[in-house]
Amino acid sequence: MSSTLTITLPDGSQKVVPQGTTPMDVARSIGQRLADDAVVARVDGTLWDLTRPLEGDTTLEILTSKNEEALEVYRHSTAHLLAAAVLELYPETKLGIGPPIKDGFYYDFDRPSPFTPEDLEKIEAKMKEIRDRGLPYERQLVAKAEGLAKYQELGEPMKCELIEERAGDVFSEYTLGPQFIDFCRGPHVPTTKRIKAFKLLSIAGAYWKGDEKRQQLQRIYGTAWFSQKDLDDHLHKLEEAKKRDHRLLGKQLDLISIQELAGPGLIFFHPKGALVRKLLEDWMREQYLKRGYSLVNTPHVMREQLWATSGHLGHYVDNMYAAMELDDARYRLKPMNCPGHILIYRDRQRSYRDLPIRLGELGTVYRYERSGTLHGLFRVRGFTQDDAHIFCRPDQIVEEIVNCLEFAFDVLKTYGFDRYKAEISTWDGGTSGKYVGTPDQWALAENALKVAVERVGLEATVIPDEAAFYGPKIDVKLLDALDRPWQLSTVQFDFTLPQRFELEYVGEDGGKHQPLMVHRALYGSVERFFGILLEHYAGAFPIWLAPVQAIVLPIADRHAEYAKQVEAKLQAAGLRVEVDARSEKVNYKIREAQLQKIPFMLVVGDREAADGKVAVRTRKGGDLGAKLVDEVVAEIAQLVESKAVTD
Repeated sequence: MSSTLTITLPDGSQKVVPQGTTPMDVARSIGQRLADDAVVARVDGTLWDLTRPLEGDTTLEILTSKNEEALEVYRHSTAHLLAAAVLELYPETKLGIGPPIKDGFYYDFDRPSPFTPEDLEKIEAKMKEIRDRGLPYERQLVAKAEGLAKYQELGEPMKCELIEERAGDVFSEYTLGPQFIDFCRGPHVPTTKRIKAFKLLSIAGAYWKGDEKRQQLQRIYGTAWFSQKDLDDHLHKLEEAKKRDHRLLGKQLDLISIQELAGPGLIFFHPKGALVRKLLEDWMREQYLKRGYSLVNTPHVMREQLWATSGHLGHYVDNMYAAMELDDARYRLKPMNCPGHILIYRDRQRSYRDLPIRLGELGTVYRYERSGTLHGLFRVRGFTQDDAHIFCRPDQIVEEIVNCLEFAFDVLKTYGFDRYKAEISTWDGGTSGKYVGTPDQWALAENALKVAVERVGLEATVIPDEAAFYGPKIDVKLLDALDRPWQLSTVQFDFTLPQRFELEYVGEDGGKHQPLMVHRALYGSVERFFGILLEHYAGAFPIWLAPVQAIVLPIADRHAEYAKQVEAKLQAAGLRVEVDARSEKVNYKIREAQLQKIPFMLVVGDREAADGKVAVRTRKGGDLGAKLVDEVVAEIAQLVESKAVTD
């Protein structure tokens, strides 16, 4: 065995180092600043502890706080710090798992007594105390039989179960001081001193392995960042997000509810919410017709055999509701709209001259989601997709994808979103066998997506091996007012369904050909998009979407008649207006209107009635003074007509 190793760095340069060299040693040889900033290494593409000796000639990259993967490792290490603190304070606790997640981490614990908010404060203080000890995260290898015996002796049944399922003959574990050890693949930061800024956020229930039949654990959520400033910025965004929570705003503004008697994950739209929903749906249907789509409607429940043909019974049955035994067959609630659109396409012979055929529907679908995953409007059991399916020839596909992307941009612009990013998800070249379709089909589809993206000038990140099993896709993600990304529009190829349903068209050559099929959704779901809008605007919908666009506020009872006249003028212009004729002080009425996020408040008293005017205020607190009623009607109508996103 050679006594030296050859290390290839990202710039192509090489270093010859002795056996036993660690990534941290290499970082120090490059410069102390790099060593100080280092969080983790990447060795031959695999994340690697900085203190773990290199095992042969290799490529090496030192990752610092500028790298997203380094932040995940940092958060995973903070989860271990949390577990160590819990065990010091509450030794009877049993350990579950503690992974990094988006914006933070969690750890699951089994403990007889529930954690309290006061416990979180104690645990966080203990974490800081342990952190300041500068304990190393030390990796060690143990034989599976020996390790199992050790964790059984420690009284850690969940760890034993994980070892049985996941460990090889030899597995890695990490210690944190003499008292803490955890079965873990790693890697981790070198020592607890590297963990600078963290905060425990909340406690929640979680079933072991997400299985409702297993024991319920206590999950502690936290967040961790490389600097206190980043942590403070994140905590500020969390506070803003709480204020914008669509579940809270939906109740305050009387827009939606979830009724216990009806069941979880099912949304009731109240009159104001239903009005906003109607505006969303009407706009989309109008756009369908303008852009050459045909509107269709398909049944909510269909024979089970249809879902066997489509493949949903094979691939998606766990998310479908149970079959209904009817007199002629078994039926299922639809989880998707696409098979219905395919049956419409297949209902008669199609010619190449008929293509492209674009079928669009705002169709309600039903999917079984576990109760623990439901979340307001964002994760529901029944929702309406703005679903469209395009059937076209190969020579038409690029133009159709371009049209879909331009449609998606118009959706974003119309609703006031000017920041977004796109991703193209491709296959793995067929190496795994998990994708359907031929290499030629994948090449055609992926190339069409890339050409379309270039044509519209969209920057898109290519993500290998993230395609749907039936074809590649483009996803457009918007960034909201709090910089949160939301998956919105998607354009997906499908090689499977045209084959399963034997779709055809008669080509120019007189022969039969299989059409290309594209799934396309722009809102994603009406319910989820409604929730995104509600949080983005903190309940203050753009005026064209506001359920009440103006409210007339008479100062005294004697002004009620004039208020009604003003209301009638606004209604005649097609505006949504109310009169608050309650015997309350006008300042109270103004505050109430502002809480209800009504864009315009029109105050009327003796002077306004005499002059044919209204005193205009906006929901943002702006006093625009007295204006003629006709002038105000024209201004509001113009804002509505232009679909202005600011008042």
